[in-house]
Amino acid sequence: MLTLAAALLLAAAPTPPADVPARLMGAALTEGRVLSRLADLTDTVGPRLTGSPGAEAAVAWAVRTFQAEGLRPWTEPVVVPVWRRGEERGEVVATPPAVNQPLRLTALGNSPGTPPGGLTGQLVQVGSLEELAALGEQVRGKVVLFQHGMGPAPLGQGLGYGDVARLRSRGPAAAARLGAVAALVRSLASASLATPHTGQTSFGDGPAIPAAAVTVEDALLLARLAARGPVTVRLVLGCGPGTPATAWSANVLAEVRGRERPEEVVIVSGHLDSWDLGPSAVDDGAGVSMAMEVVRLLSRLPVAPRRTVRAVLFMNEENGTNGGVAYARAHAAELHRHVAAVETDAGAGRPLGASVGAGEGGLALVERWLSPLRPLGAGAVRAGDGGVDIGPLRHAQVPVLELWQDGAHYFDWHHSAADTFDKVVPHDLLLATGAYAVLAWQLAEQPEVLPRPPVPTDPPWWSAEPLPPPDGRPAKGRSPAAGE
Repeated sequence: MLTLAAALLLAAAPTPPADVPARLMGAALTEGRVLSRLADLTDTVGPRLTGSPGAEAAVAWAVRTFQAEGLRPWTEPVVVPVWRRGEERGEVVATPPAVNQPLRLTALGNSPGTPPGGLTGQLVQVGSLEELAALGEQVRGKVVLFQHGMGPAPLGQGLGYGDVARLRSRGPAAAARLGAVAALVRSLASASLATPHTGQTSFGDGPAIPAAAVTVEDALLLARLAARGPVTVRLVLGCGPGTPATAWSANVLAEVRGRERPEEVVIVSGHLDSWDLGPSAVDDGAGVSMAMEVVRLLSRLPVAPRRTVRAVLFMNEENGTNGGVAYARAHAAELHRHVAAVETDAGAGRPLGASVGAGEGGLALVERWLSPLRPLGAGAVRAGDGGVDIGPLRHAQVPVLELWQDGAHYFDWHHSAADTFDKVVPHDLLLATGAYAVLAWQLAEQPEVLPRPPVPTDPPWWSAEPLPPPDGRPAKGRSPAAGE
């Protein structure tokens, strides 16, 4: 039974207005801050490859932007890999009467470079890792080209990114183990205008060979040439690890403290780093700008949500995922009080709803909480397992969600120089921001919390030893930002 004093305190406690979801959506649509913020990030900072000056400029930009919006950000240290791109050239080395033809390509992240003068090898095509394995010794000394069917006709057979991503991430390593001298991967793209799409490949502790993505058009050219007879290609790649091979960087955080249960945390997030070919508005400048806008909008409500909403801008999603691992390690003692983590890394498309990874009954709860978004076509719910950066939190049984967005054109520009601000449809991004804010509010405000998911059966890939700090030096200047 409540005491009289407790009852009086409860009666006097502020309560949020009933129309908070409508207020959040209205502010997102009319104030338009997410658009100006994204333009500022892409136009003044640009590409943000982990370990580069651009990535560090992005950290400073995020801190400065949060502060200008009246929030009190802080940074948390992350050791990140350093990799540099360098010169990139390729060509078909033809014999008379044909002429040499240039290949439009770009190195894959983590690829070593070729010898200074380049390398030359005969091409062998495969369509799967299984087909590669079946070739065995026939691959030795060759340049392996991984073909696939991603993309709408006539570019492909409608396969999705998830169907073919392992050709890029694991294919070059598999080719290296069979003695190939280099690997080419048809760009993972749903459309192409002669633009190569990069991405990470991983060699682990095995042998490493130069690896690059070629444009869809050039991959199809190579297939046509190979149908006529043997094809020889020449590659020159100047990429490789930096010196030193690691650097200090940071995740950037800011939060709105909960009014009743501030120790319970809802995360909203995106990744601050990007590949280096373009300013990466869609991957993931949009997610970063939306997460920042969510906490700004919540901070301006007359009453804070019941729980704390924390924006985390992760560093190093693209070529190492060390930001997500660093957050999980730094906050391990409090993860049992993280009631949900949301990631936005699916572009700037219009919102459809949410993907949810939670225990039994979790999807039904989120579907009910998103009911204010149904008239906008953004109230759908489906099962999911969260994004890359919040993967470690899933292993700690934190419920994980993603903002579900229309991604029809996301892979047209993904990981390419074409990922620029002009690809964003303003109204779609404004709607997505409003939906994100409503989702965060509901997760933080509802009396119930999502049931915790079971322990994942997949290995905790994030539990490997952390990267060594550069030259053994500790982090410097990575503490709560000014004003904290």
